[in-house]
Amino acid sequence: MILYLDTSALAKKYVAEAYSTEVAALLGQAELIGASLLTRVELPAAVAKAVRMNWLSATDGERAIKAFRAEWPSLLAVQATESLVARADNLAWEHGLRAYDAVHLAAALIWQAALGEPVTVATFDKQLWQAARAIGLAIWPQLLE
Repeated sequence: MILYLDTSALAKKYVAEAYSTEVAALLGQAELIGASLLTRVELPAAVAKAVRMNWLSATDGERAIKAFRAEWPSLLAVQATESLVARADNLAWEHGLRAYDAVHLAAALIWQAALGEPVTVATFDKQLWQAARAIGLAIWPQLLE
């Protein structure tokens, strides 16, 4: 399986929360794992917010960011190009997505087209999950409530 992770899914690898075990198992099944280059900033920003809101201790936040930064080079980073941003622009409008969600969807679509093989999108963001399903991408988890 070729796996594209948005930040909501990838964060579960570094921060113990609901579905972290399932994400770890999914990652173990993947032949190739990718994410948008913008995840490089989105994930640390999300962890920093969790620390600010006291949802995560500073120690756990630092540990998560250190692990993420060490492993980032092993992920295939889908580059943020003008064509990707233009595609995200259209997807944001067509599906009512937030900016980064539209970028994730565009990145998964562009990566799938470049590979010529199906890409499974892992996300815990309901709007992104619904949009990915609506345009025919394989999605994980199968059901999102």
